[in-house]
Amino acid sequence: MQPVVIQTQGLCRDFSVGAQVVHALRDVDLVIHRGEFIAIMGPSGSGKSTCMHVLGCLDTPTAGKYLLDGEVVSEFQTDDLARIRRTKIGFVFQSFNLMAGASAQANVELPLLYSGDPRAVRSEKAKNALARVGLSDRIHHKPTQLSGGQMQRVAIARAIVNQPDIVLADEPTGALDTETGREIMDLLTELNGQGMTVIVVTHEMEVAGYAERVLKFRDGRLLAENQAVETVLSFD
Repeated sequence: MQPVVIQTQGLCRDFSVGAQVVHALRDVDLVIHRGEFIAIMGPSGSGKSTCMHVLGCLDTPTAGKYLLDGEVVSEFQTDDLARIRRTKIGFVFQSFNLMAGASAQANVELPLLYSGDPRAVRSEKAKNALARVGLSDRIHHKPTQLSGGQMQRVAIARAIVNQPDIVLADEPTGALDTETGREIMDLLTELNGQGMTVIVVTHEMEVAGYAERVLKFRDGRLLAENQAVETVLSFD
């Protein structure tokens, strides 16, 4: 079995809403091995997106421990969390989050600006990433000149341009039609086959079917894992 890349122990995340405390995550223990393809499922308000934000170092837990490649990132400060996001994790979002006035190549180069790479290196890396997602012929196109599927491919190229160990995708097919969504999931499966750990947050049963394991959340708790996909596909 591959080494552990993500481990949480008693992970909790609370939010204050007025005088009320919302327990978005409650005592979550999970282990993810390098190279796994994981789906996180659950109804609205179940904690699945909060879990992704914590795993992606976009948020910090209220209690508990989070280890990433053996580093206790739950105790890191802002600068160290930014380093982790820059070097180890790529993000894909439902709404693409592309700069409307910039070309596909410029969008993919954006994370490299924070790495301090020279312009020629940024250009080469961005072109290579776009080639990996099948968009070598669209590098100069702006988002308004691309289809939804092509925009998501640009977003995936941006996510992998720094060669991260982990790709976190939050509802990556949510803004796409069924056939285009399958193409995006096939692409994420291909990247997983190349060694990347892929974690997808989804409420779509078909998307969860691509995963090796499904983590099922409800009311902030991890209810089950290692379930057969056939069982999870009946989730309502």
